[in-house]
Amino acid sequence: MRIISGQFKGRKILEPKDKNTRPLKDLTKESIFNIIQHSKKLNFNLKNTNILDLYSGVGSFGLEALSREANYVTFVENYLDVINILEKNIKNFELDQKSKVIKKDILNDLDFLSINQKYDLIFIDPPFKEKNIKSLLLKIYNSKILKSNGIFIIHRNSKDSDEFPSVINILEKKAYGISQIFFCDFN
Repeated sequence: MRIISGQFKGRKILEPKDKNTRPLKDLTKESIFNIIQHSKKLNFNLKNTNILDLYSGVGSFGLEALSREANYVTFVENYLDVINILEKNIKNFELDQKSKVIKKDILNDLDFLSINQKYDLIFIDPPFKEKNIKSLLLKIYNSKILKSNGIFIIHRNSKDSDEFPSVINILEKKAYGISQIFFCDFN
């Protein structure tokens, strides 16, 4: 796994040794950032944005965003073995001042209002087995942590058919192998 573009292009990202984490594949990540940059449906500029990276794992998405001139990333992860690798990746890239790690279970322990920040982009990459996506999206919506012109991206298994709440507006949807990516905002 590596950084694809920007300031840290080509640098390796440390990966977990176990199989309990599903890191975001380089091809999928590259496709997501191409859509962010070039889609006329999104009208989004990554430069100087604040990003919330939920289920961040080793930080592949957030580190890529910082490499491409995002301003700040809040990483949220609760798997301790992966948090250690995430923190090493942040340290290796010298991004301590441009990021924060929240070590909490997103569905059960995280109060989005306590974050006390608004985001331009929220990246949601839960384990494929996670089925509470609808309640998570409603939590995010009700907390109003996404800026009014912000977007969020959901990474899911292409075989799953998640139910999204009616407040979701899907701007674009793409499939890459086993991955299904939704680019959304709120109605």
